[in-house]
Amino acid sequence: DLPAKDGSVLPDDDFSMSWTVDARAKPRLTDITKAAKAADRLILATDPAREGEAISWHVLQVLSDKKLLKDKPVERVVFNAITKAAVTSAMENPRQIDQELVDAYLARRALDYLVGFNLSPVLWRKLPGSRSAGRVQSVALRIVVDRELEIEKFKPEEYWTIGAKLRAPDGSDFEARLHTLNGKTLKKFDLPEAAAAQTALEAVNVGGYTVASVEAKPVKRNPPPPFITSTLQQDASRKLGFAAKRTMQAAQKLYEEGRITYMRTDGVNMAEEAYHAAREHIRGDYGAQYLPEKPRRYSSKLKNAQEAHEAIRPTNFSLRPDDYKQSDGDLWKLYALIWRRAVASQMEPAQFERTTIDLPNKTGTAALRATGQVLIFDGFIKLYTEGRDETDKNEDAEARLPKLAQGDHADLLEAKSEQHFTNPPPRYTEASLVKKLEELGIGRPSTYASTLSTLVDRDYVRIDKKQLIPEDKGILVTSFLENFFKRYVEYDYTANLEEKLDVISDGKLDWKAFLRDFWQQFTANIDETKD
Repeated sequence: DLPAKDGSVLPDDDFSMSWTVDARAKPRLTDITKAAKAADRLILATDPAREGEAISWHVLQVLSDKKLLKDKPVERVVFNAITKAAVTSAMENPRQIDQELVDAYLARRALDYLVGFNLSPVLWRKLPGSRSAGRVQSVALRIVVDRELEIEKFKPEEYWTIGAKLRAPDGSDFEARLHTLNGKTLKKFDLPEAAAAQTALEAVNVGGYTVASVEAKPVKRNPPPPFITSTLQQDASRKLGFAAKRTMQAAQKLYEEGRITYMRTDGVNMAEEAYHAAREHIRGDYGAQYLPEKPRRYSSKLKNAQEAHEAIRPTNFSLRPDDYKQSDGDLWKLYALIWRRAVASQMEPAQFERTTIDLPNKTGTAALRATGQVLIFDGFIKLYTEGRDETDKNEDAEARLPKLAQGDHADLLEAKSEQHFTNPPPRYTEASLVKKLEELGIGRPSTYASTLSTLVDRDYVRIDKKQLIPEDKGILVTSFLENFFKRYVEYDYTANLEEKLDVISDGKLDWKAFLRDFWQQFTANIDETKD
């Protein structure tokens, strides 16, 4: 890695970089060095992501510097799962190190170093007690702080609703709401105070309700795709209460055990054999009615998605969660979540019937509306339902409605007005912040967990009941950066840097030319701030 000191990246020397071996890695490199001396060839089989390519490159550099390779052949192999089939296939299809991926890694490391090591000293001088600034870290902090400022500025608005309880001809009771008053469809703030609500309530209490229309629409809900890194972190947070770091630690162990495919990915599709295995399991355990005619494939909606990577899935679908006995509860819980999501992604949609009933009163001054959703076929939700933030509407909630037909009468049992106030936007949780970063195209699957940990470790943010609350220090740092280094905490600018790193990966942009352009603008901004 780059040493945490000045001079590790030298812009004036064509961005030359000085590397040091991490103390924890020295024993590993010693073992590799000993093995390389006795070996007749070198096979590099690190992770399939950009950082994995860089690790292979670093190992090769170390062995080359020690003059241990000479004429020994060097091969790079990549596999997405630690299984016999995947590893054997990779060994049969070696390649050379992908220098374009390495270049993108070098550009990212230089970029993060240059931003961090030039912004952080400014913070230390101007804001004593501030720990650091960073390219992704500072933007993530800004998102949390901006939301807190929104909450502080928020002014609640009062509004009222009118609810009614009715009895159908068959004797069953159901709920409805005032929908139309004096021929006008009510909007959220049309009853702004108690007096308006009282007038509306008097119109509702006239009674004499008759069904004017019954509309029943079939609704389908398709299953979500198998997990990618960010959605795994989000659902593990919502359903299991895991922090992003805890999720990734458990996923790493599952990968090393050969239980799941590689867990740093933003690809949403599975290998062909996985589709076949999941479908066989669905047919055997749930029946043909739960199995679509053909495999369900997905496309990513994310900016910068690298869809060549496979989604996160079990390596062996026949190992059901109940069969995976594990002393570490985190591994079992996360494996169960991954297994269910992957299988559910290949099941039939859930089918609902959404019913809307309109009931005007006898004078036509008020009309009530009752809505309900009835589950017709459970489909994928037999196995899995997506986790939701507390602020999300629960789509699975069913308001059971009696069987009513046009012309039926309904008796008004009671009506009441209810006061409400609008709520401020919710604070971010780890799950919703990861989702926001992903939507904006900021950061990478491999960076989210460490970014969140850094914000907490630096005392910029605290976590209270899952909510991310900025500390005063975090608010001050964000305000300073927005005033003096606005460009570097802008969402679009940071996302654009990510896109350029992907262009470097594709071999369409020289990484040093990219850094020269960045550095020229960045140093001009630093000089302005000093003045």
